[in-house]
Amino acid sequence: MASQHEGGLTASDPVRIEPRLASLRSAIDSFIVMDVMSQAAAREAAGHRVIHMEVGQPGTPAPLLAREAAKRAIDEQALGYTLGLGSASLRAGIARHYRDTYDVEVAAERIVVTTGSSAGFVLAFLALFDQGARVALPEPGYPCYRQILKALGQQPVPLVTGPQSRWMPTRDSIAALAAESGGLDGVLIASPSNPTGTMLEPERLREIAEFTEQQRIWFISDEIYHGLTYSQPAVTALAYSDEAIIINSFSKYFSMTGWRVGWMIVPERFVRTIERLAQNLYIAPPSISQVAALAALDARDELEANKVVYAANRALLLEALPRFGFDKIVPADGAFYLYCDVSHLTDDSLAFASRMLDETGVAVTPGIDFDPVRGRNFIRFSYAGATADMCEAVDRLSRWHVLNN
Repeated sequence: MASQHEGGLTASDPVRIEPRLASLRSAIDSFIVMDVMSQAAAREAAGHRVIHMEVGQPGTPAPLLAREAAKRAIDEQALGYTLGLGSASLRAGIARHYRDTYDVEVAAERIVVTTGSSAGFVLAFLALFDQGARVALPEPGYPCYRQILKALGQQPVPLVTGPQSRWMPTRDSIAALAAESGGLDGVLIASPSNPTGTMLEPERLREIAEFTEQQRIWFISDEIYHGLTYSQPAVTALAYSDEAIIINSFSKYFSMTGWRVGWMIVPERFVRTIERLAQNLYIAPPSISQVAALAALDARDELEANKVVYAANRALLLEALPRFGFDKIVPADGAFYLYCDVSHLTDDSLAFASRMLDETGVAVTPGIDFDPVRGRNFIRFSYAGATADMCEAVDRLSRWHVLNN
């Protein structure tokens, strides 16, 4: 028999092994809008109709030209791997897009096709920044920026914006942050912005691009909502600096979220660096999506018709929401969002959004997704859906307002 030692184990005692834990780099926050989508899906599965105003996703499919090109490709092509930088034809098509849209000449060799803009951010952060690098991110802002940086061992530095600067950074605010925080390695700005929809005016964009280049601070310009502006067209940062890193996507204006195809434009000396990273991390962007994306570049009439719907939705909500207590709306220059101050209604936007979903069937995103501190007083409405859905949302919110007042 095995001997028993006082305070010890016998040979027959089970050995307790503590479960292994996930890595520290994985300890990032969830993307709350995706959690809201899950809650909305659960409600739909229970038989309820939900009006989706939480997710920044067009309610329209990919353009007809894109879908037809994809169908032909399925029948006629093997659709194997492309090169890591993307297909030559799509890179050339994107270069033409910059010439036609912005009157900016970009060599196709500087364009990198990516698996959505999300892959573009990962590639940019890995190529530009070492561990510990400090990258300024406007708040409120797209939450995945800071979570990707954290997962890569880099440091997001909040660049707080507000009504005094129309909710966008300025050259002076970036300079002040760099001076008081021990310096910056990069700054990332989306214009139009998610969640606010506000834009950098051309002169402000020029000042930021020139300042960051002079100070050797990398400027990453997220231009994913270009094409979706309602007063003046957006200007690419490439108009002011060839050192700017551009990230864009076919998801928003081109109505191709699920196709997962985007692009980057980088200085020529970084192309091979990005290529090596892309080869190892992603091999290549999806072939079928690249075929569709190339065709989508020629679908301007259909895409502009989609934009007319967004503009109508925007006008409808700007007129209606103030009647229901949502009267503090950040200036909405572009994208398809309204960012509303609801501090007079709640100090817990997560609970407020959950209650709105439960009681009205309208799904919105709580502001804490975009600003961990002030966001508890804000919610974001997306008006990318059909106008009929926006009208139904207005009707539901109107009845909810009556019940609560």
